[in-house]
Amino acid sequence: MAAVVQTSFIGGLTGQWQIDTVASIVGSPLEYAPALEVAEGGAARRDDVAWTLRGVTSNERYVNRQERTDLAARQQPLGRPEATRAVLIPIRKSDAWWDLTQNVRRELFEARSRHVSIGLTALPEVARRLLHSRDLGEPFDFLTWFEFAPEHTDRFDAILEQLRDSEEWKYVDREVEIRLSQRARARAQGRPTR
Repeated sequence: MAAVVQTSFIGGLTGQWQIDTVASIVGSPLEYAPALEVAEGGAARRDDVAWTLRGVTSNERYVNRQERTDLAARQQPLGRPEATRAVLIPIRKSDAWWDLTQNVRRELFEARSRHVSIGLTALPEVARRLLHSRDLGEPFDFLTWFEFAPEHTDRFDAILEQLRDSEEWKYVDREVEIRLSQRARARAQGRPTR
């Protein structure tokens, strides 16, 4: 198993990403912030923070071995120079979801909602990282970070629409969509974006 890495997404006045839009899809919104810093490990304390969302990489809970192999073969790394657009989607699922057994959640996730199958259609253009937050006591259960080149925005939007139309998404009771552009200064300095 890979090492657990904590990542903090810090909405504030500074950061390597400019926040273009914040949309509350379901439930309460996040406070406005003009920029986002993505920090791995412990984040330094700052005075300009509107919100911080934390998550950790964890074991894959709903994919089988073949799906993991397929994803790994096609998934591109984060931080590619051409991937100057990003989307952070924090979601929380309802108590009804968590009351289901693991095998029923798996069935809803892939057999009935095709979550992995839909995601595979966006690869390799859209890179992603899934982080788990529920066990940290955070306000969201999952944080998903996506990066892509501007010309792949339509492809990303299409998969997002399919996922939101799935049976699995009926269990989402809070979702915020944060669209971002990499700041030119961060690109010029070759700063990491994850």
